[in-house]
Amino acid sequence: MSLSTITALSPLDGRYAPKLAALRPIMSEHGYMHRRVQVEVAWFIALSDAGFAEFKPLTTGARAYLLGLVKNFSEADAAAIKEIEKTTNHDVKAVEYWIKSKFEARPELEKASEFVHFACTSEDINNTSHALQLRSGRDQVVLPGLDRIVLKLREMAHAFADVPMLSRTHGQTASPTTVGKEMANVVMRLQAACEKIAAVKIMGKMNGAVGNYNAHLSAWPEFDWEAFSKKVIETPEPLGLGLTFQPYSIQIEPHDYMAELFDAVARANTILIDLSRDIWGYVSLGYFKQRLKAGEIGSSTMPHKVNPIDFENAEGNLGLANALLKHLSEKLPISRWQRDLTDSTVLRNMGVALGYAALAYTSLLTGLNKLEINEEALAEDLDAAWEVLAEPIQTVMRRFGVQGAYEKLKEVTRGKTVTAEALHGLINSLEIPQAEKDRLLAMTPGSYVGKAAELARRV
Repeated sequence: MSLSTITALSPLDGRYAPKLAALRPIMSEHGYMHRRVQVEVAWFIALSDAGFAEFKPLTTGARAYLLGLVKNFSEADAAAIKEIEKTTNHDVKAVEYWIKSKFEARPELEKASEFVHFACTSEDINNTSHALQLRSGRDQVVLPGLDRIVLKLREMAHAFADVPMLSRTHGQTASPTTVGKEMANVVMRLQAACEKIAAVKIMGKMNGAVGNYNAHLSAWPEFDWEAFSKKVIETPEPLGLGLTFQPYSIQIEPHDYMAELFDAVARANTILIDLSRDIWGYVSLGYFKQRLKAGEIGSSTMPHKVNPIDFENAEGNLGLANALLKHLSEKLPISRWQRDLTDSTVLRNMGVALGYAALAYTSLLTGLNKLEINEEALAEDLDAAWEVLAEPIQTVMRRFGVQGAYEKLKEVTRGKTVTAEALHGLINSLEIPQAEKDRLLAMTPGSYVGKAAELARRV
């Protein structure tokens, strides 16, 4: 059976493939190979500038050619590396051999070919390549996807700042809010989560088989290899990697930053699961309608249905993403002694975890863009919940020292259908200033929203 979007085992490369086009070049095996070539080239060029008599500085033309291997890396190049790997049965060595093959008929580079992968262990190349992948995945896909949701929610917060809505605590009627304020709550939470994602320092190490520069110092004992490694890792691209230097490691970079990053993404995803479920509920209550799409079917047997499928898809895929992200964050920082390979196969699923997250962001944004406010349903709900005014009435009663204020309102309202007339009768019987009575009499469930509108506009 040939591999296609229909035969693909993962829905990320099957049903949902078109929605993940931005992530695929970064987090796929092709993307991994691309970054390995980038790291090898950066290390090679830096070695030529280290001042070693045995490796003179490369000419401008040679540097341009090497950087071109990175810039122009293609799917055909990745396939060529895979072909070499069939012989080597070692993916990093296949990259090394592919680079050396590109030196043919270039005497300057052929002469220096043994400095490709010089003193490096495979993990020096792998950990930095993973770091480059994650940085790009975060900056080019994850954060932009979350930013688009924040932008839409802020737009909704402002547009619906004054639209009153009945709250529900424990599923029961509660003090009213506004639709905009509820969107603003999520904006603030999501912004904080995005800041934590963006703040994670993406780390890299290039210090040999057990983190001590053993091989490096065997070649040039007097050379400051630690400073050299730090320079390659922290120098901005394309001559360096633009990462944060990890000074202490075993054979592998400890992966603590990865756990921090994955936990931060999972926290943002959890906020979005909360949002997806709330919007699903509001659609069910009729607070929101969904714009129809020509030809779309909500049920195979019930023609009337317009299902909140985008929010359901988002919730499901966010759950899948978080399950994988949790495993990654718990497993990756653990390695037996100086190295074991349990992280290797797990790391190949980073793109799967981020893929489900990116897919969910797309679904959620699609759903948000379909929503239309149903002010009539919101108003009807509020008008049927006069009991929520028990809170302001008893609070004013307390202000003026009316004894047993809470208890009196509890007796009138708890578990009962409360009418405006019943509340107005109670208000008129109170021994409080007439001005306060008038203010309470003028209050409705729809007007009792506190600072909700102001808070909604502030985000």
